[in-house]
Order: sequence, then structure tokens, then C-alpha cells
Amino acid sequence: MSNTISAETEESPLPDGRFFNRELSWVEFNQRVLDHADDGRQPLLERAKFLAITSSNLDEFFMVRVGGLKLQFLQNAGIREPSGMTVSEQLSALSDRCHRMQCEQYRIFQRELLPALSECGIQQVDLTQAGSRHQKALRSVFEKVSATLSPHALDPSLPFPLLQGLQLHLCVRLKAETEIEGETPWQFAVVPLGRAMSRLVSLPSDRGYHYTMLEDLVAHHVEELFPGRQVLECSSFRITRNADIRLREDQAPDLMLGMEEVLESRKESACVRLELSATASEHTKAFLTETLAVTSEDLFLVDGPIDLTCLFQLTMLEGFDGLKDQPWRGQGSPDVDPAEPLFETIAKGDVLMLHPYERFDPVVRLVEEAAVDPDVLAIKQVLYRTSRNSPIVAALKRAAERGKYVTAIVELKARFDEERNMEWAREMEHAGVQVIYGIKGLKTHAKICIIVRSEPQGIVRYVHYGTGNYNEVTARLYSDVSLLTCDEELGSDATTFFNAVTGASHPLRYHKISAAPTTLRSRLKELIASEIARKREGQKAEIIVKVNALVDPQIIDALYRASQAGVRVRLNIRGICCLRPGVRGLSENITVISIVDRFLEHARIVHFHHGGEPQVLISSADWMPRNLDRRIELLVPVESARWRKRLTHTLQTYFKDNTSAWKLLPSGRWRRIVPKKGKRVQAQRVLFEEVVGEVADADQNRRTAFETHDPPSHNP
Repeated sequence: MSNTISAETEESPLPDGRFFNRELSWVEFNQRVLDHADDGRQPLLERAKFLAITSSNLDEFFMVRVGGLKLQFLQNAGIREPSGMTVSEQLSALSDRCHRMQCEQYRIFQRELLPALSECGIQQVDLTQAGSRHQKALRSVFEKVSATLSPHALDPSLPFPLLQGLQLHLCVRLKAETEIEGETPWQFAVVPLGRAMSRLVSLPSDRGYHYTMLEDLVAHHVEELFPGRQVLECSSFRITRNADIRLREDQAPDLMLGMEEVLESRKESACVRLELSATASEHTKAFLTETLAVTSEDLFLVDGPIDLTCLFQLTMLEGFDGLKDQPWRGQGSPDVDPAEPLFETIAKGDVLMLHPYERFDPVVRLVEEAAVDPDVLAIKQVLYRTSRNSPIVAALKRAAERGKYVTAIVELKARFDEERNMEWAREMEHAGVQVIYGIKGLKTHAKICIIVRSEPQGIVRYVHYGTGNYNEVTARLYSDVSLLTCDEELGSDATTFFNAVTGASHPLRYHKISAAPTTLRSRLKELIASEIARKREGQKAEIIVKVNALVDPQIIDALYRASQAGVRVRLNIRGICCLRPGVRGLSENITVISIVDRFLEHARIVHFHHGGEPQVLISSADWMPRNLDRRIELLVPVESARWRKRLTHTLQTYFKDNTSAWKLLPSGRWRRIVPKKGKRVQAQRVLFEEVVGEVADADQNRRTAFETHDPPSHNP
């Protein structure tokens, strides 16, 4: 039978219903995180951490994705996305799904974690049963807290106060001072609790850790905030505001000023979610929903403490190491000698690192060494997200102050990091750095740094290409890839890239890399088509992909065509996946897994068999329309046979995981992969232990590589 497929088959339309809804797919990712919080095999404080992550994830989801849908509903309610759902259908489905998820969150917290933590010495104190020792401590803490609080009695004739999003408040119902016929016999007040105060209030204990919640402490003494008034009810609540407010760059001649206006607008945007204590009366519920203009779909009644991100505080407690994972400490790269300048190391050959198993330090050190190296002429770098006290930003400022030509492309539109990035931009400008605010209408999301150095043989360009941000803090928590190289063509491409972005011009043709929004999508489709062609010629064909999200309809359809041609496609998608795998005649050759473990999977790596000469590439881009069409992204080939082999092995290791992996079914349900026979395989542990072994071998080789002295000369 021929291995070829006719043109008619190739061009035949693909079936409807082949895409999952993007937003619901994201919620199922958060469910996989929540399932780890529900996993009794996990240490208790790790379960608490996963529960806190699900809460933080939902906060951002409502601010951005639900907020965006609500704006879209006002503009075009009837529009359908690729799965066929209208905006209103999506909002309704998301409300139902998120309400069910919240119920599960609090079941895990109230029925499992709280009792188990209490048994281990981490106990939440019931204030109604607190003893004299605790009552004395509570009184002392409340006296300090009350001095910072500003209760706000509400007057129906005046505007409702502007409440901060994601900030905890108390809604207090007071008996009216005078009863007027025809009016309600009560009055409401709001008490903002603020973010400056610790959510968990520590209490004295002889053993373990005792605490209460800040809102419980204030509610316990709330009558003292309203002397002479009768308090009828006190309920905690929190609102989530729409953060999907975007800059109209065509109407913002000053980008910095425009971003400041966006940040201000977020503070008073519409409420997209109201979380309210489940014990609140119908009076309070009706008052808040009407005042904040929220529907029943937007109202979430919470049976427990609102905002479970407070559990992050518990995970940082000292003295409870037995309730946490044994730490995996990042290793120094075996290919980087700390005693050798990095320029010398890179000149010997490319260096590839897997973070966080290998520390991010060499990337930071490269910029720091460049800042003080007299032979370095210029440093150019993209900064999308950085740490609060970024050593890389400090190094760039130091380099500029020393007279080097330093260019930083700072993305002011990096959501929720806009304020920090504006601060860095101003500081660097004052130090003499040339700061570029990116391209109008696009986000600059590429991860790249180029150092131009004068050497005896001429100008040499040292480049860092990565999959993650220049943030040494998150580099300890996210799995990413770094490539350090002085390859001439990759260096030339880096220069071309920067010139195109800083000069707002069309780039010249790249030698090796591809960039969005110009060539990255077409390069991916070309590589997929190449595997299809080889399969039709009877050759082996395979595609392995690791990205955080797969949404783009064009790329998904290309993968469907590959599956129909018989190409084996293995996808490791951390979060959103709109592709439906395992459908006969469409995607039976496609497998989709997702890894949820102690490190956030963030690296983007792709592998194409390419007739036995593998094409392995790393990228800053997920496979989403926004990344391929509306962002500046990079796709970079890894050409060293050694590093291609390592990345291919890394990709394959994930598909052996039977501990932290999930498989996507044709129905859209995710099924956890469990070991059938043999040992358990945890991909992240395997990768970490491999790095530890490589470092130990490198250290041993350095110790045994003795150098002999030259023999003494014997002059006649």
C-alpha cells in the first residue's frame, strides 16, 4: 500500500468540533494543580502551596480572561470562537465550572488540610474559644491593627467608595441611629483591611505554630470600631476588577504616560467577581451585588477564609521541614568553570543549561562581567520581567556609567509588571542606558542578550538566547533553557534582530533564527510540512513539542494534517490545549501530556526528526495567536550535536513520567498517568539527578586533570 496521501485527502476540510475552548481548557489546567493539593502523597505544606497557587491563578484568570470576555460581550456578544461557543456561553460555562472548583478548594482546605495541619502543630485558633493567654495577645495585636484601620460608614446619598481590587474588606451592617418609616432600619459600613498587614496573625504557643486570620481578629473586636453603634452583622468580602484594560497606542503619543493611565484605570474598572463570606445575610448579599453591579454568575459565596493565597505564608514557616519537599538545590553548570571568565568558556563552544536544575548564575555573571570588561563595547538586552532587586539591571546601569553603549528594550506592557518596568526604565535612563519601549502594537517577549566585544581577531558577539525571563528569582522555580553562544551567524542574527526592533524597521533575512510576527509561524508550518512529506516518502517522521499553551488554529490544523499523514506527534503542553487528540481519522497519532510538579514547566522546546538529522529548537513563544501574531518572539536552532541530544533526551524523559503527568483524552478530560509495572518515574527528579551526576563527574575530572611542569631548560 502506498504511503502517500492524495491531494484530495490533504485538502479535504477538517471536521467541526476539533477545537477545545481556550478558557475552559485553562480551568482544567488549574484543576490539575488543585488535584496536587488533593493528593495525600504530597507533604502537607506542599499541598497548601498548590492550593494557594490555584487561588492566585484564579485571581489572574478573572482579572484578565473573564474581564476580557465581559468587554467582548459588550462589543459583540454573538461572536463565536474556534470551538463554536459564543461569549455568553463561555461566561456561563466558566461561572459554573469555577463555582464547582471553589467548592473543591474549600473542601480540601476545611476538611483535609486544616485538621491535618493542626495535628502537626500548625493550628488556627477559634477566637470564640480562645484562652486568656490568647485573648491577651489578641488584644495587643488589635490595638496595633485598629490604629491603621479607617472604617467608612456609607451614606446612600453619596457615591460608594472606591474599593481596591483583590483587597480584603469587611462589610458591617449597623442598626440605624434613627428609624425612618419606609427606609431600612440599618446602615452599612466598609472596613478595608489593607495589604500592609499580615493576613495570618501569630499567637503565642508552647509548641508548634498558632495563628488566627486578620479578618477574624478585626471582626471579633468590630464593635470597638463603631462606638455607640449596634453591630448587626460583619462579613468579609473581596472584589476582583477587570484588568483587561489595554493601551490604545494609536492614541497615546507618550507610552510611559499612557501606561500610567492604564494602571489608574484598572483601579476603578468594573467588578468581575465578588467573593463574599457564605455566612453573610441576604441583606448584605443584596446590598453588595446591587451596589457593585454583579450578577449571580459573578457572586462566589465562600465557606472559609476568602483568598487562599494566604497559605503561602504557612509554606514559609520555619521548623516544619518534615511537611515540605526535600529541597533540590540548583547545581553549577558542569560546563562553566567559576574560576574562568565566561567569555573564555563560551569561546570554547556553546553552553546549554537546564534551569532550575542548573543555576541561572552564569547568565547573570555574563552581564556583570561584561559591565566591567574593558574590551566590551556594547550590551543589548530585552527585559520583559525582572526581579525586584535585579542584579542584571544593576549591571546594565554600571556598564553605561563606565561608558559602554548599553541598550535595553523594556516592555512596559508586560501585564502586572508595568509599574516595576517603568521604574527600571527611568533608573536606567538616568544612568545613561538607551531605553527602547518596544514596537507599537506589539509586545517584545523575546529572551535575548548580546554582548559585543573587541578581541584580537576582531569583533565577537556573545549571545544568550533563552526561554525564560531575566529574573534570577523565578529562575529557581521555573524550568527553562539557556543557550550561551558566540556562533558568528547566531550573533549576526541577534544584531539584525536588535536593529530591527530599535530602529522600528523590517529585519533583513536571518541566517538561522526565526522571529514573530514575521517568520516564526511560517517556519513552524514549514517544519511540520517537512515531516509530512518525509512520511509520505516512506521515511520515519516524528514531532515532539514542549510548550506552555497550544491555541493557534493554524498550527493545530497543521498538526492534524501531520497525524492524518501518519506522523507521530507527541505534545507536552503545560496549560491550555485546544487540540483534541486521539480522534480516529483526525488525530489518532497525536498524544498530549501535561506535567504538574514542584517546578513550573516553562521551557519551549521543539524536535523534528528531519530524516534522521534532528532539528531541535528553543523558543520564547507559546503556540498561541497572540505570540505568533502580536508579539516579538524568537525561535532559535540548537546546532551542537551534544546539546540537541540533551534536549531530545529531556523531551523524551517527560513522556516516561508516571508520577506527575496527565494525559488528555479525546473528550477533553485529563487522566492522571499512574505506574502499571516497574518503578515510578518523576521526570523532574530524573532531570535533577542527572544534573547532579554530571556535576559530580565534572568535579572529579577537574580534580584528576593534573598539569605537569615543563622540564627545566639546560642551556649549553
